[in-house]
Amino acid sequence: MLSRRDFLKAAIGLASGIVGGIGYARYGEPARLTVTRLQIPVPGLAREFQGFRVVQLSDLHLGPWTDERRLDDWITRALALRPDVLVVTGDWVTGMEGVAVLERAVPVLRDIWYWTWEGMFTVLGNHDYWADARRVRRALEAAGIRELRNDVYIFRRGNARLALAGIDDAWSGRPLWEETAAMVPEGVPALVLLHEPDFAARTQATGRFFLQLSGHSHGGQVRIPGKGPLVLPRYGRRYPAGLYRVGEMWLYTSRGLGMSVVPFRLFCPPEIVLVELVMEARKQFTAPPGVHQAA
Repeated sequence: MLSRRDFLKAAIGLASGIVGGIGYARYGEPARLTVTRLQIPVPGLAREFQGFRVVQLSDLHLGPWTDERRLDDWITRALALRPDVLVVTGDWVTGMEGVAVLERAVPVLRDIWYWTWEGMFTVLGNHDYWADARRVRRALEAAGIRELRNDVYIFRRGNARLALAGIDDAWSGRPLWEETAAMVPEGVPALVLLHEPDFAARTQATGRFFLQLSGHSHGGQVRIPGKGPLVLPRYGRRYPAGLYRVGEMWLYTSRGLGMSVVPFRLFCPPEIVLVELVMEARKQFTAPPGVHQAA
């Protein structure tokens, strides 16, 4: 039987462990930024675009728990990867506090054009709409960031072309899959940005995209080893995190950078994603270990 002294020691140890775990989830893991590096084989990719580097940020959630200083650090880390283009797959802000942070951060974001070949492109996410999409768009425009709202941009290297498309938020916006796909010139490889990953089958069905980049799920934000995410959002449950094969299209769902609903991350660190495009080998590409083969 435990003595009173031993019981108190055990109780204090347990309480310290709980407090320490909460502290790590609140401050430690959110700062443990990881970089995920992918090589994606692209059918029909011109030699001029061999090694083209796309750096993806997602789910920044500027606002109560993320200020412009943290954003500056993320941008610095992203630019250190020497991207040809920087993309953000939605959820810039959380609430009106986040809109104010984004507006203050315009000078930081405006400098990105000097450090990339092609600048920065984005789509909006559901939280951007739920806050104030008009103010978010004005801030992004002031920063020189181009929103692809059911739109396509063409990168050029001599006579070679590569398309970047963006589909509006599928939860709260007005997404147009077929109309956007029809804007891609025939024979030009295209990747697409769409905030919510679970619409990948619809994107793939257009037959025009080799890769969809998404976010939204945060990877669950809090994961239990051996069990997976505690909670996943609507439209982020089928493809919650990582690289998937959806028919003939690749899908990558980023764990994102910020936090939503609760200010915690556990066993689910934030990430920046570096995608390097490579010409497809003549033999059939074999997915690397850990890739999910979607139905």
